[in-house]
Amino acid sequence: MIRQSRWVGPILLIAAILAAWEIAVRATNTPRWLLPTPSAVFQTLVEDRDILLPNALVTLYEVALGFGCAVILGVGLGIAVYRSPTLSRVFYPIIIGSQTIPVPALAPLLLVWFGIGLLPKIIVTALVGFFPIVVNTVEGLRATDRDVINLLRSFGASRGTVFRLAEFPSSLPFIFAGARIAVAICVIGAVFGELVGARAGLGYLMTRAMAQFETPRLVAAILLLSLMGTGLFAAVGLVESALLPWRKYTAVRGHMERDGAETES
Repeated sequence: MIRQSRWVGPILLIAAILAAWEIAVRATNTPRWLLPTPSAVFQTLVEDRDILLPNALVTLYEVALGFGCAVILGVGLGIAVYRSPTLSRVFYPIIIGSQTIPVPALAPLLLVWFGIGLLPKIIVTALVGFFPIVVNTVEGLRATDRDVINLLRSFGASRGTVFRLAEFPSSLPFIFAGARIAVAICVIGAVFGELVGARAGLGYLMTRAMAQFETPRLVAAILLLSLMGTGLFAAVGLVESALLPWRKYTAVRGHMERDGAETES
């Protein structure tokens, strides 16, 4: 009940924005190519579904592969940085500094090096997504309760056992928090790669729509990208709830406590 009520406000706000958008465009007689109405966008989603959906699947495939690489790279590198002081001193500043390089500047280079196939899109997507995962992995491992670690060591547990029983499990909420951020921005990374050069995908479709002044199709592609990012964000949350069920009960308890405090005040 609590979770359902949280969606009422956003849904009503979105409905109000769409209604105001529809009324404003119709009242001002704005040309369709300049700003289509929401009804025109939804009509395009239905009529052009044979074009939009196959390209959306291409982008989704790129995002899935890039996100998978980002998770493997981010978690692996985060564990390595945490367990090795030398790697922490050498690589961690480089990892942070790498995020100052704009992705749109890297995409053309990858296009020159690897062509317009699938590989450059996966690389761009993985580069965009791995940073929040590696940072959250390191912070999660560092946040492990020291009393638990000391207790395991007092029983003669090896470093590997401490990592397996205490450090890694305690870092999982942090890792999933980074993964939720990463999977959303991986959609942006895939589109960046497609905008630079591609044969298919929503980014490629957007480029063609802009050139042909097919603004309803452009907005429809943007809407699909938004739904894709939201859906993937929710999917990672569902995986987290399945693997870490205690997190769900903690969150519900926290909401109930906050609601009770607001009622008392």
